[in-house]
Amino acid sequence: MILQTNSHITPEKLNECQSAIGYSFNNAGVLEKALTHTSCRLENNFSNERLEFLGDAILGMIISDYLYRNLPQCSEGELTKIKSVVVSQTTLSKVSMEAHLKDFLSVGRGLNDQNFFPKSLLANVFEAVIAAIYLDGGFEAAYSFTIKYLKKEIDIVCKNQHEKNYKSILQQYSQKEYGITPNYRVLQQIGPDHGKSFEVVVLIKDNEYGTGWGRSKKEAEQSAARETLKILVPSLIYE
Repeated sequence: MILQTNSHITPEKLNECQSAIGYSFNNAGVLEKALTHTSCRLENNFSNERLEFLGDAILGMIISDYLYRNLPQCSEGELTKIKSVVVSQTTLSKVSMEAHLKDFLSVGRGLNDQNFFPKSLLANVFEAVIAAIYLDGGFEAAYSFTIKYLKKEIDIVCKNQHEKNYKSILQQYSQKEYGITPNYRVLQQIGPDHGKSFEVVVLIKDNEYGTGWGRSKKEAEQSAARETLKILVPSLIYE
């Protein structure tokens, strides 16, 4: 159940929350603070606002570290794009729900009539819990918790990035394996000027590989790069 009064969260609820998220606090008080929304704050009382601030910074560091270590083939720009999606309000609110944090939130009476919490509230409490774990158990504990819930989201974003960047992947692979950048040659173009389609083939060391069609040369090149990767290294292709 959701506590919707200004009273503190009961020890029983704190224990349930720790079981749900898979981390046992040495000091449960910091978890209580992380779960207390500002709407529940009384004079001289606390809320999770400061923990949200800290958690946001820790989350950014953890995701940056994870992406840097696990995606050596990605450029700085690609890493930035992946990170921006992973730490977005939409993604964080989703994993906050998966962690069942909504069930343990302490909110004020102003939220009583809502059938759902805003994404911002759910995302913020996830960041606050990251900070609480960091303060209680250190960086490794916070790292483990964060990746536990966000690894799947990272994999999803990476899959989408791969699907959109076959030319980049092929270029990196070709440079590493053959020391050369792939070239693309238009084999044919059909249709009127306002609606042409192009067929392109990939050339690596003058050898022809995959071909692809597209409504533009760039689209055809992406398709040809994907077909080439299927030939050379199918493990890099996400179906």
